[in-house]
Amino acid sequence: MAAVREGDTFIVPKLDRLARSVPDARLIADQLEAKGVKLALGASVYDPSDPMGKMFFNILATFAEFESDLIRMRTREGAAIARAKGKLRGKQPKLSEKQQKELRRMHATGDYSISDLAEVFSVSRPTAYRTLKRTQT
Repeated sequence: MAAVREGDTFIVPKLDRLARSVPDARLIADQLEAKGVKLALGASVYDPSDPMGKMFFNILATFAEFESDLIRMRTREGAAIARAKGKLRGKQPKLSEKQQKELRRMHATGDYSISDLAEVFSVSRPTAYRTLKRTQT
């Protein structure tokens, strides 16, 4: 946006690449209009000073926001269905339950530092800390 000058044409292949919501698209269009820059959406050139152009741009922005919202909704629904079927469980722990118990037991003896435990179990120090923290709460 900082590089555009008066008389330039700002080219965007699709409106949803420019902004995710109508207010954001409107703000960008107003900034371009203030700089005297035209906006090309695909093959159409939007003239920000023309009332019909403004209306057309707002309609396109509304549909772009609607499409983005639909995609977001479908993604959430798909994740919920996958979670219900047990297919989406998130990242699995680095250590098995048995390893976690052994790590906690070794730490409780006081003979091992966190660095020692991390090395023994081939995990990072933060992973060792997280394993211990999960049992404390």
